[in-house]
Amino acid sequence: MAQPVKRRYLHEVDLMRVIFIGGVLLNHTTTAFESRLVNTSHSQLILEATHLALHFTRMGFMFMTGLVLVLNYYHRDQHWGHFWLKRYTSSGIPYIAWNAIIMVVATLIASGKIDWPAYWAHLGNALQYGNEYYMYYILVTFQLYLVFPLLVLLFKKLPHAHYQILGVSALLQLVLLVGIKYWLPQVDTSHWLWWFRSYGNNVFVYQVYFVAGGFVAIHYDAVVAWLERQHRFIAGMAGVLALATVGLYFGNQQVLHLSTAATFSVHQPLIYIYDIFMISLVFWIGLRYAHARQHGLPGWLDRLIQAFSKVSFGIYLVQSLPLFALYGILGLLHLPAWVVLALLPIGYLFVAGGALAIAWFCYKVPPFGVLIGRPQWHPLKGVSAYVQNHVKSHTAPATRLRSEDHQG
Repeated sequence: MAQPVKRRYLHEVDLMRVIFIGGVLLNHTTTAFESRLVNTSHSQLILEATHLALHFTRMGFMFMTGLVLVLNYYHRDQHWGHFWLKRYTSSGIPYIAWNAIIMVVATLIASGKIDWPAYWAHLGNALQYGNEYYMYYILVTFQLYLVFPLLVLLFKKLPHAHYQILGVSALLQLVLLVGIKYWLPQVDTSHWLWWFRSYGNNVFVYQVYFVAGGFVAIHYDAVVAWLERQHRFIAGMAGVLALATVGLYFGNQQVLHLSTAATFSVHQPLIYIYDIFMISLVFWIGLRYAHARQHGLPGWLDRLIQAFSKVSFGIYLVQSLPLFALYGILGLLHLPAWVVLALLPIGYLFVAGGALAIAWFCYKVPPFGVLIGRPQWHPLKGVSAYVQNHVKSHTAPATRLRSEDHQG
């Protein structure tokens, strides 16, 4: 009887998770520092002008979500009822729990007490719209889970048209972003349904990243070969476009006279092109990491990357807690703007370390793993077997690919 072939574990995906979650934390940390700087200071201008360069991280997470889902489900027997139950449970419990927990903390910070009727009304609104504590990403993934079978069906029904699917998706994304930036601001959307009016929470606004993630998962080896051939061009373009985001900031402010929200919006055509190259570059860096693991990468560095990767979803969920603390600390400082700016690396380490500590605690201490989508128990297998099944890494050669089956 033939032995089952182990699916190859994609360590490059681990580093991609780390880079994207690290970028998200840096994005939100710089926002905290910028809010504490005088509007006319050069230090604030530096943070504002370079802020758009960090916006690839949101789209990177969207890409990773599509990649991981298709890697794990494209070649399985399709039992979509089980898929929905698993995904909505593993994401839904943390979504509800951290909205509730963080809202308690925020309410106590703001007023020192909780008006429970107002709290429950506020919580219900946050859960419905995903508009608190950066939870919009979870709300978007809920929508993706619902339509994911259609994405799989599209690729399966058109096996010889995958490049065309990706091309049409990319073109539609560009047209959509041009409309959002240059047409939508002139339209009265007050009577629109919330799902269209608040387009940042609409799954179809991110459709190209999910489609691209699925495409890469299906044609993984071909994409890897292309990245290895083109990585110098990709890196060069990523650098040029990162500088171009500074020009975009000044153009939005001084030429188009856009609002602050519109200036820093991720939904802009140039940011879209920049995202493509940055995500590709991060992918290639992940491949270099996977190679380095086999050629002398320091063990402490590999363990740190693996730790961040394992709890990246948890870090995303809990990030508001260390950010609250950072805002409080910065509010106590009365220093020159340039000194505050110089403290940014320390503030970033504080936020990243705090989020990692909370998420790691949940990961290691039952039953809190359920709060970050990694429960340490199973009704049939028990605790230890379930943990072992979820943390082991397969490194043997294989004909199928695998990444850890949790959020991107």
